Amino acid sequence: MGFLLPLLQVSDSALPTGAFSHSFGMESYLADGTIDGEESFAGWLRAYLDRQLTYTDALAIRLEYEALDRGDLQAVWRLDRLVAALTLPAQVRTATQTIGRRTADIGTLVAPESHVGDYVAELEGGRCHGHPAIAFALLAHAVGAPVRAAIEAHLFAAVSSLTQNAVRAIPIGQTAGQRVQRAMHPVVADAVATAMTLTEADLGAVSPGLEIAQMRHQRQRARMFMS
Repeated sequence: MGFLLPLLQVSDSALPTGAFSHSFGMESYLADGTIDGEESFAGWLRAYLDRQLTYTDALAIRLEYEALDRGDLQAVWRLDRLVAALTLPAQVRTATQTIGRRTADIGTLVAPESHVGDYVAELEGGRCHGHPAIAFALLAHAVGAPVRAAIEAHLFAAVSSLTQNAVRAIPIGQTAGQRVQRAMHPVVADAVATAMTLTEADLGAVSPGLEIAQMRHQRQRARMFMS
């Protein structure tokens, strides 16, 4: 079996990880009027990809692939702990841990011969925290997906999930959502290219504005999402 079908399965926006309950700060911008339609949502999503996911998820996947190529699982567990420590907004940290654990559980079904089961054991033992990029990379590497394809699939899964949340919350129409997703194709490609040039020292280098919005969400009076 090739890598495409497993990647498609775990990249599905309907995957039961709980991602539909999280906006990762988008709702804060929606509440203050910064996001009010298709164009402004696309601008936020572009910034989220460029300024946060590139330097967390995308880079983490590349670093994890390098560790897995060396057969160094301890480096993978260290990377999990490092990403958790670098995620400052409390709601986002909780969200990534919850989604990461669910992704790992599902990953054991999709790729039972992978190290995802070892990751689940580390999570259950309290030695790791949980992050969707870590779980995704373990699965993608096991099924033979090239690192660039793994990063691309993971980032576009985030695009798809957040766009569906925007369709419900702003709201924008389904066709507008498809336009936004198509507009993100080159943004995802640029993010993959950038992630391939970064070092571990760049991990967690995100835009303060995005993190502040994610922190503000915790005290927002009315909320549709958990983050």
